[in-house]
Amino acid sequence: MNVMNGKKIARELEGKLKLEVLELTEKYKRAPKLIVVLVGNNPASLSYVKSKEKACKRVGIDGETLHLDESITESELINLVHKLNKDDSVDAMIIQLPLPSHIDPDTVLNEVDSSKDVDGLSLLNAGKLMNRQKGFLPATPKGIMILLDYFNIDIPGKEAVVIGRSNLVGCPTGKLLINAGATVTICHRHTKDLKKHTLQADILIVATGVVHLVKADMIKPGAIVIDVGITRVGDKLVGDVDYENVKEVASLITPVPGGVGPMTIFALMENVVEAFKLRQ
Repeated sequence: MNVMNGKKIARELEGKLKLEVLELTEKYKRAPKLIVVLVGNNPASLSYVKSKEKACKRVGIDGETLHLDESITESELINLVHKLNKDDSVDAMIIQLPLPSHIDPDTVLNEVDSSKDVDGLSLLNAGKLMNRQKGFLPATPKGIMILLDYFNIDIPGKEAVVIGRSNLVGCPTGKLLINAGATVTICHRHTKDLKKHTLQADILIVATGVVHLVKADMIKPGAIVIDVGITRVGDKLVGDVDYENVKEVASLITPVPGGVGPMTIFALMENVVEAFKLRQ
């Protein structure tokens, strides 16, 4: 079967992480602690935060969500971040995006102490990625690389195409693939002939949020296809890739849901444990 079952793989890896957390908790007399700051009631954010809380429970991390009203001002939110930065009982912190329109996300993210920034979104951690220095990697790109590693994909020399250029997924994933030895093309809404590029891809990462953007005739036979997109259509969650048809052409493909999502959560848990170890 050519399906990259992220949910199954994440659970398997979580089992190993749980043992490590158990040892650390015994050694340091407390569990790693993650604070998630959630502003407002965005349905996707609420669902994502719930998944993080469940994952924390599964691996033994002390996870806490601070749910704030969306009327909070930018300066009030920054004050809270500063307080959490100074709190020695807090190892890791996430500011759940998106934030309400009156708050600039970059301003807030850059106030997070880089040693607690397990989302890897502060300028310092982003800069470390660009300079190939050790820092926290954004969870989705890290999850994608863990998935490729799990399947023993030999990346050096491969043609990798990333569709999407966000700071959250597209750009960092492209950089990680370059660091791993792939030749990388990044496509986006201004790319003239998307199909010409995707047909070159040994590894295709799609992160646009455009439902079924990638069709079977755009895939090189035997390519590895990783679909990061997730959109609700009626009562179903669908990806950026026309899964049913593309899976007939690809050698490996991630489903939606149950592909990249669980790997993102696992990568985040791994970052939290890493932050805890650094602080000890």
